[in-house]
Amino acid sequence: MPNITKLTENYILEHPSIKDCLKNGLINYSSLSRQIASDLNLNLKKNFDAILIACRRMKRKLKKEETFENKILKILKESKIEIKNKVIAVVLEKDIFFENLINLEKEIKKRKEIFRVIEGISAITIITAEDFIDLIKKYFKNKIMLENKNLAEITIKSPKEIETTPGTYAYLCSLFGENNINIIETLSCWTDTIFLVKEEDVGKVMGLLRF
Repeated sequence: MPNITKLTENYILEHPSIKDCLKNGLINYSSLSRQIASDLNLNLKKNFDAILIACRRMKRKLKKEETFENKILKILKESKIEIKNKVIAVVLEKDIFFENLINLEKEIKKRKEIFRVIEGISAITIITAEDFIDLIKKYFKNKIMLENKNLAEITIKSPKEIETTPGTYAYLCSLFGENNINIIETLSCWTDTIFLVKEEDVGKVMGLLRF
């Protein structure tokens, strides 16, 4: 027996446009219930009332979330944005000689350029300026799995309140996703939130981040 409430909530959360309309009271509950039943292959006659009730409950839940969203927007309005273009993200196999990674970092930082490392379970990603691709190949020629070029690094420098405000990162990811902006890489350090996107998306990103 399916959990109608959970199915309905998940459906709404997976459809941002429906979620926004529901939150703002711009949707007909009966029409939405019929659409959900149809899309999820649920028996309309049997489940209509349960879906309708779940939609109304979800509306109340979303209104409560609006308070958090206002806090998030306040933080983002007070944030500063820095952009660096001509960035590359190089994915390496995990079994590299780490002394080479240290030497690479020293050489790049001598020239006061960005150098970031993300270590995963099966790979390591180096983020730096495109100028250093030959240097990376010098150290890790046979360990390169992927090169992501023509990237821009977007750094959002927020007030310290971001640490205790849930949902800020999720809000930004959702904002990018809803506007068809692919996040190539992401990382954070205290109050800095960093996204790597394609250079061609920078204009769109800047428009979205004008809170």
